[in-house]
Amino acid sequence: MDGVSFRVARGEVFGLLGRNGAGKSSTLSAIEGLIAPRSGEVLLDGIDVRRHPVHAKARLGVQLQATSFQPQLTITQIVRLYAALYGVRMAGREVAEGLHGIGLGGEAGKAFKQLSGGQQQRLSLYIATVHQPALLLLDEPTVGLDPQSRRQLWARIEDVRERGGSILLTTHSMEEAEALCDRVAIIDRGALLTCETPRNLIEMHKHDPEVRKLAHGQVTLEDVFVGLTGSQIRE
Repeated sequence: MDGVSFRVARGEVFGLLGRNGAGKSSTLSAIEGLIAPRSGEVLLDGIDVRRHPVHAKARLGVQLQATSFQPQLTITQIVRLYAALYGVRMAGREVAEGLHGIGLGGEAGKAFKQLSGGQQQRLSLYIATVHQPALLLLDEPTVGLDPQSRRQLWARIEDVRERGGSILLTTHSMEEAEALCDRVAIIDRGALLTCETPRNLIEMHKHDPEVRKLAHGQVTLEDVFVGLTGSQIRE
């Protein structure tokens, strides 16, 4: 990474966009405290992630592309286990209500391995937010989901935002970025190229020759993204 700097506001969905190898995962790993930057700082709700990792991680929720919960445990057992790890005590009634709220009330006794991909992602997002984190990291959360499951997950993300949570989202879907994100940052080769609202980015670059050449009709965020990061496939 090369001097990447941005701020995610309260109640904001912030998109981090980039090609494979652009630096998205490195940025998320630094925020999670999994790698230590050589310089700079990461502040989570005012807490330095490097100096106070335990306190910072307590305010962080993470949902990755693939979930890896214990396959033999029931959904109810998984929720209670991870809530306890976050220091949240949940009675049986609270767990049942939470699962009902994400459309899994009828699956409470099922083992995790019996859930569909969409159901697993909904459960993963619920667990990532069970402690009401200040910042929720979502790493391509809708990869491989059907349109209905994807829209359900979008609705859950909107709910987190409405309750005042901050969300940092990585995605390769420009449609998803336009639909969900208040602002997006585009990074390439470890550097921050731009940071704006999706609409403003389109307005700023809709007359760029490279962008116009890519557009099929009205200029989209994907046209702008490819125009800024290049259309050639890199090895």
